[in-house]
Amino acid sequence: MRVQSRDPLDELAQNLAPMIDVVFLLLIFFMVATTFVDPEQELDLEPPTTESGAEWTEAPEELVIQVTRDGRILLEGLELDEGTLRARLDQVARANPSTPVTLRGDEEAGYGAVVHVFDLCRLAGLTNLGLLTREA
Repeated sequence: MRVQSRDPLDELAQNLAPMIDVVFLLLIFFMVATTFVDPEQELDLEPPTTESGAEWTEAPEELVIQVTRDGRILLEGLELDEGTLRARLDQVARANPSTPVTLRGDEEAGYGAVVHVFDLCRLAGLTNLGLLTREA
């Protein structure tokens, strides 16, 4: 003897739990597989090589200044003119003169351009300066 269901909609109900599991697995997969690009690493800079360089551990709240081949100056990925850079460096130096500053100059950049940016940092009162190089 076959028993009939009282509600015909009971047969049409679907269990959504497996679909939700699949969506969460896909979400986790894409989060793990995604690479996060550091904006300063997007630049095509080739730092010069040194034999006496030490391993660098990036400090928190560090300023990174790049000098490109063509002499452009970028602070934290944004291109700045000299006046804006000087104002920003003064602001940082007033807040904390020992803020770490790393200069990333391209190997093909003019020596004078890198030294000029280094000098701007010193004139602003920043004392914790470093130059990025590659190991030979």
